[in-house]
Amino acid sequence: MSEVTGMNDGKKLRTLKNPKKYRTIFLSDIHLGFKGCQADFLLDFLSRTESDFLYLVGDIFDGWEMKKKSYWPASHQKVVNAILKKAATGTRVIYTPGNHDESARHYCGHTFDNIEIRDTAMHEAADGRKLLVLHGDQFDTVVQCNRFLSKAGSTMYGRLLTLNRVINAVRGLLGLPYWSLAAHLKHKVKNVVSYIGRFEEAVVNSARSQGVQGVVCGHIHHAEITMFGDTLYCNTGDWVESCTAMVENRNGKLEILKWTELAELIKSGQRPKRAPALNAA
Repeated sequence: MSEVTGMNDGKKLRTLKNPKKYRTIFLSDIHLGFKGCQADFLLDFLSRTESDFLYLVGDIFDGWEMKKKSYWPASHQKVVNAILKKAATGTRVIYTPGNHDESARHYCGHTFDNIEIRDTAMHEAADGRKLLVLHGDQFDTVVQCNRFLSKAGSTMYGRLLTLNRVINAVRGLLGLPYWSLAAHLKHKVKNVVSYIGRFEEAVVNSARSQGVQGVVCGHIHHAEITMFGDTLYCNTGDWVESCTAMVENRNGKLEILKWTELAELIKSGQRPKRAPALNAA
């Protein structure tokens, strides 16, 4: 095993000699151009994995934040370069823009640097299941009907993530692992939990109306794989709070990987047989 400098505390991590190979990787809500983006964790993930298909499920860039202030560190450019390299070396990359990178929707139907831009996509898993892929803001009535309230909420969320970075800087000094304050509060606030439930129901109903077996989305920064009756609901999570990705194995099995937990295992010198998964289907 070799070593690379990666995570936020600057410590060296052991790099897997051979990248883990998946059939498909789904990423969303990276928010490049936003200070809350966990680009170092994502770079580590991209360097340790390969796939036949890579879906970028919206909010890859944060146009809302970049309009307010210019922020583009080297790590964010390295993420873009890593994705472009994958697209140039055989990985089929499909990008379905979201609300924070909605300007890219003007180019839906086009391909740039081997990256296909689509409003929605249809993925056929190895086991034959057909999955609708889209960001998910199409079902968020707040975004759809009142952009002012949505952007005001985005500003408050940004402040919360700033506090999250301070907390984790202190935790790092104390030798404690990464912990997401935003994700913790999200599970405690009744209105947020209710909104997530309504969002999931709306996305699943859309998938059913199109006669597919499941749906893959992002948008709400809440990673999950679950069944709603006979319809599979998958949310890839995000790379500002939880640092999660959804992967498809060669047999069609889907699972969500929580990369912060795997990074901690690697830093401690452990060699897990597989990355920590939240759930699978």
